[in-house]
Amino acid sequence: MLSRTFYKVVIVCCLCSLVGTGCFWRRGGKGRGAGGDFSDSGEILDIDRVGGDNPLGPRFADGVPVDEQFQNVLFAYDSFSITDSEISKVETVGDYMTRNQDVRLIAEGHCDERGSREYNLSLGEHRALAVRAYLVGLGVDGARIQTRSYGEEQPLDPGHDESAWRLNRRVEFALFR
Repeated sequence: MLSRTFYKVVIVCCLCSLVGTGCFWRRGGKGRGAGGDFSDSGEILDIDRVGGDNPLGPRFADGVPVDEQFQNVLFAYDSFSITDSEISKVETVGDYMTRNQDVRLIAEGHCDERGSREYNLSLGEHRALAVRAYLVGLGVDGARIQTRSYGEEQPLDPGHDESAWRLNRRVEFALFR
């Protein structure tokens, strides 16, 4: 049986993580407006509960798989800075979002398996927020962009070497109408 101290530590860590990233959970899609509009605060949404949003399909936009349209934005180890070599990928997404005003985007942050679960969830969120901030800087309405972190939970490559880890340190894009 786990002690009260353990639960207190877990609660404090969770609160610090949320405060540290400047985010908070919003449930049920109850934002500004009737359809549960996305807010401009960068908060995390529970996508399964967003009222009125219709996914374009599993990573699909306009009938074309998003993976064919948008490449994942890759990151260096222990970093959430977008490198010069990855900026064109974000700009491609920004161009699409500018041309398709009815589309909303979720930037999904991922990490490699190194580091604690809590650290990787925070790092994944910071990666997603960095991409969101860049898109907003390109003129995409921040109310149309949300973030989500999966940490190390959804690796693209299950390997345990640098070539696998490089692919797992990424931001993916999910689109919704």
